[in-house]
Amino acid sequence: MVQDPAYNSAQRLKGAQKKIYAGQFHDALDIATDLLEIDTNHIEALYIQAVSQRYLDQTNDALSTLENLIALSPEFGRAHQEKGHLHRALGQKNEALIAYQQACSANPGLEASWRAQAEILHEMSRLPEAQQAMAQAERLKSLPHELFSVTNLIHEGKLLIAESHCRAFLKMHKKHVEGMRLLAEIGAKLGALSDAELLLEMALEFEPDNIQVRLDYIDILRKQQNFDAALKQAKHLYDQNPDNPIFQSRYAIENLQVSNFELALKLFDRVLEKLPKDSATLTSRGHALKTLGRQDEAVASYHQACQANRGHGDAYYALANLKTYQFSLQELQEMQEQEKSPATSHHNRIQFCFALGKGFEDQGLHDKSFHYYQQGNAYRQAQSRYDPDQMEEELKAQADVCTRALFETHRNSGCLAPDPIFIVGLPRAGSTLIEQVLASHSQVDGTLELPNILSLSHRLRDRQKVSAATSYPKILHQLSDEQLNELGRTYIEDTRIHRANAPFFTDKMPNNFRHIGLIHLILPNAKIIDARREPMACCFSGFKQLFAEGQEFTYGLQQIGRYYRDYVGLMRHWDDVLPGKVLRVYHDDMIEDLEAQVRRILHHCSLDYEEQCLEFYRTERAVRTASSEQVRQPIFKSGMAAWKRYEAHLGPLKEALGPALDHY
Repeated sequence: MVQDPAYNSAQRLKGAQKKIYAGQFHDALDIATDLLEIDTNHIEALYIQAVSQRYLDQTNDALSTLENLIALSPEFGRAHQEKGHLHRALGQKNEALIAYQQACSANPGLEASWRAQAEILHEMSRLPEAQQAMAQAERLKSLPHELFSVTNLIHEGKLLIAESHCRAFLKMHKKHVEGMRLLAEIGAKLGALSDAELLLEMALEFEPDNIQVRLDYIDILRKQQNFDAALKQAKHLYDQNPDNPIFQSRYAIENLQVSNFELALKLFDRVLEKLPKDSATLTSRGHALKTLGRQDEAVASYHQACQANRGHGDAYYALANLKTYQFSLQELQEMQEQEKSPATSHHNRIQFCFALGKGFEDQGLHDKSFHYYQQGNAYRQAQSRYDPDQMEEELKAQADVCTRALFETHRNSGCLAPDPIFIVGLPRAGSTLIEQVLASHSQVDGTLELPNILSLSHRLRDRQKVSAATSYPKILHQLSDEQLNELGRTYIEDTRIHRANAPFFTDKMPNNFRHIGLIHLILPNAKIIDARREPMACCFSGFKQLFAEGQEFTYGLQQIGRYYRDYVGLMRHWDDVLPGKVLRVYHDDMIEDLEAQVRRILHHCSLDYEEQCLEFYRTERAVRTASSEQVRQPIFKSGMAAWKRYEAHLGPLKEALGPALDHY
């Protein structure tokens, strides 16, 4: 029988680990070296190699191995921990402390790094910080061995193994709150948000005073855009201790989500009374001011955050993400220094790269700008689990399953409410402009990028990969008219929280283009608009954008080109099986003749023409997307061909787009 190479590799790694435990470091190093001859990027083999080299006093070799490892996997916490051990052995306390801090940032379950931090901080007479680090170490030490292992597996991205171990533990300890919390964390990372919510609800029943569980519960509720429930939980914490800055900040953030902006700003100010240089709070306050359109005040708050902590990449990227702010030469130099600094965390390094890309673009230094955009994307891609082959399979499954026959069978099904106007497409394709035009109409409420359709698709797929053979979308053939009607009514009720009093509302979740078949079956009278932009402009604009979450296909030129091509193909399918259902609006046409396109959009939505839709930039409303400042200005043409300045670097994008480059 031929042995599986992956199995053989895993067995040899276990053998190398045993050699290390036995003090046989030369043997362990030999095994790691052999594995690396087969796969030079084998993460665990590189780690074994570095550990063996350290024990053999091959310090320079160990540091070199770790640099390679961290470049391949920037969030591999044990690599940073090993780097800390090396610097500490060399007497380099500051470098060791930075490495241990980065280890705990990447993997908070590394007890040895917390303990080493505490010892170094104590030696530096930084006693409060030392006490906090030691408390974390002791908390981890007190965990059952099984959950300690689960914690490390989670932060190394081994989610399915972590889930298996955690479930096995909970079978034996059914009411263990930390076990339930960890399983919920795994569920959230796997996209099973409803399961995570249920677990945290149960955990709170067992331990209602467990602050970490309640904070996690708030996060899960917010991710599902159940903002009222998240606000209620945040208020519960705040009411218990109104002077606690953590609770004040959480309560402020949840008030932002329900548009209680003035209260949120007051709460942020209360936090800043106690912690005037808290860069995270200053940045959050800036986000709130930006959302309200108070740009000058937002810029001032972001500047304060930068001054409070030069390494806080979030604030610098927030300035770049305004799209209207230009960095000074001094700011660009500061950001370059921070991006290179070994003390900068992986998260902040990404933020600095994207901010520098925008900064050098504004300076007209496009080669330098592209270098930073590409580097930021590479850093981000190293964290991503996106699989373009799987996405292609998912989109193909939609076309295979959602046929004319399916829609004919259910031609009289679904909830007949005409309220929703779905705006779909790719990010950075002009969807925010279309939404702002519609939200300027007296009969339309502008809402958010609502997750309801995506959440419904997750429930229907039962956590399986989407394919024509598994539960979703195949299950659409099995749902009765009554079930489809109920799903449509549930969508209408669940989204009511985001609406005011208008009879229609927008749902601007771009990725809903994948689920137009589902939308039509449960809401046959809903209107759908496809916001489309010329492929090079659209894809490169997405490549330049650092998204808060999701849209992982944007972190590589080939990936985003392939995604655009597959999107065009699926939209062509929807046009074939649901003729006239989707109105296509090209961004260039909006720029060239706004009134004609506005009239098309309103006609498609069965809305009377209203002049204020042409003056969309005067409409006062909260806008949370990256285009928030752009849609508060009249239309401009300057960005239409910005990609051409980077054309020398965009060969992989053109190749990936293939026929979609000209036929879109």
